[in-house]
Amino acid sequence: MGRILEGIKVVEVALFGFVPSAGAALADWGADVIKIEHPETGDPVRALSSYGFGPGDGGVTTLWEVFNRGKRGVGIDIATPDGLELLMCLIDEADVFITSFMPSARERLGIDVDQVRARNPRIIYGRGTGQGPAGPDADKGGFDGISYWSRSGASTASVPPGYDFPILLPGPAFGDIQSGMFLAGGIAGALYQRERTGQGSVVDVSLFGAGLWAMQATIAGAAAIGADNIVQLDRRRPPNPLTNLYRTADGRFFVLGMLQADRYWAGLCAALGHPELAADERFTTLALRTEHAAACVAALDAIFTAMSYDELVKALDSQEGQWAPVAVPGDTLTDPQALANGYVQQVDYPSGARLPLVPVPARVDGDLPTLTPAPTLGEHTDEVVLALGRSEEELINLKIAGVIS
Repeated sequence: MGRILEGIKVVEVALFGFVPSAGAALADWGADVIKIEHPETGDPVRALSSYGFGPGDGGVTTLWEVFNRGKRGVGIDIATPDGLELLMCLIDEADVFITSFMPSARERLGIDVDQVRARNPRIIYGRGTGQGPAGPDADKGGFDGISYWSRSGASTASVPPGYDFPILLPGPAFGDIQSGMFLAGGIAGALYQRERTGQGSVVDVSLFGAGLWAMQATIAGAAAIGADNIVQLDRRRPPNPLTNLYRTADGRFFVLGMLQADRYWAGLCAALGHPELAADERFTTLALRTEHAAACVAALDAIFTAMSYDELVKALDSQEGQWAPVAVPGDTLTDPQALANGYVQQVDYPSGARLPLVPVPARVDGDLPTLTPAPTLGEHTDEVVLALGRSEEELINLKIAGVIS
């Protein structure tokens, strides 16, 4: 059985990370994704280094590969009449068109919904925006640190006790990649709807809307108690000491996530070598542990800081409650679960470089895509343009005119 989107053709006119990450997910699912870039300048993310992720060993640019692996790359200046017509010929044959351009730019370039549908009424039109397709900020650009993270309230909700400044994104493209997955899922649903109705659809996802989706429990919870925010808990006095972070003797960390705390308390204490703690009259029930949270956390801190990481792995593994070591990103490359499930793949490049990339997490019938490098600028222009029926002479003339690369 082929991959779920095998045979689906996607045309992408998008920059930076959000919408291109949706294209990457569609490519992982088997779609033929053709990324259109300006023939000279390309996508700015090729050189983006705000987080220190510019070209690395072998000239591989990390963020470019994350967002664009597995696609075909075509250089077309769609601001020219000949370039726009080439794009429209690709749209004629496509199932999906995705773009990150703002409404005014789409209209100016001739690639807005009505203009694309005039060429292909059955196409699925996916658009990713900063703030959504309606409202006063519909034509205002946005990045994930602005629209997804800050405007949604995630930044202020992440502030730890005693810290008086909002928190920046946990890492590069944190909101882009999640929002792109939403767009890819919406497109997959729209393709299914087209199978039933024969009609194309417009799929909208915004970074702001995706951020609100991620924050909905906090938004609803704060409103329920008449507050603006649910502040981060002080780990020294949590409502449940068994959902907390603890430091080891060798400077590592573990997180406990035992929501059914009374079920696991005695087993945890025994596994840690301190069964007497379970019998302490201050800690025998969750209500009592909440009342005496500072003392309970202090007792667990003393136990954890007296044990090494390896000792704690063995101890925690012997009881039934939920826990995990707190990893740094590099730990995931050797995590046995990541390896067993193919959650991280090493992608090799012609230059000899190697880069770990993460395939789309939604699997159908266990299908695991094999990731391939992102295209160089205009790498597939010739094959794609010739496949449209243009001659070699026309190809050369378009290059001379600067329409394609």
